[in-house]
Amino acid sequence: MGIDAFALLRWSRAAARLLRRASSPTTTPAGARGPVSTRRIPARGRFTYSPRPDGRPDPGEIVWTWVPYEEDPSQGKDRPVLLIGRDRRHLLGLALTSRDRNNARSADARYVDIGTGPWDPKRRPSEVRVDRILRIEPAAIRRNGAVLPRAAFDAVVGSIPRT
Repeated sequence: MGIDAFALLRWSRAAARLLRRASSPTTTPAGARGPVSTRRIPARGRFTYSPRPDGRPDPGEIVWTWVPYEEDPSQGKDRPVLLIGRDRRHLLGLALTSRDRNNARSADARYVDIGTGPWDPKRRPSEVRVDRILRIEPAAIRRNGAVLPRAAFDAVVGSIPRT
């Protein structure tokens, strides 16, 4: 059974289009309810570490959801988010990035290194942005990624600016 070169080429191009689309900025997905707000939330007693292996998103877990850009909240992209607590019916989270903000050349106190983990399929080192807390509808969580170890969670929460 031979491989049809044209079919393989079409499949390859379709896969490349999907990958480009997945990594580029998007508007709010139709029907999706992403984070409700990114306003400052008082830190008093709101942060808890309580991951449970029940398939539902819990504080202490890294999940994927749509996160709006700061400069244009009508646009954003799917990204990993560390859940850090609850605010009534919403989850509270902090966005992750694989862009290195703390290295030998520069340091940015808004980001805390958490290393690598199964939330990133490429196993790139990640950092958590601690000065922008997201309020997330639980239904907006697309998939669970991993449980962050307690020590890393405590380091992240300890770095959140107290306002």
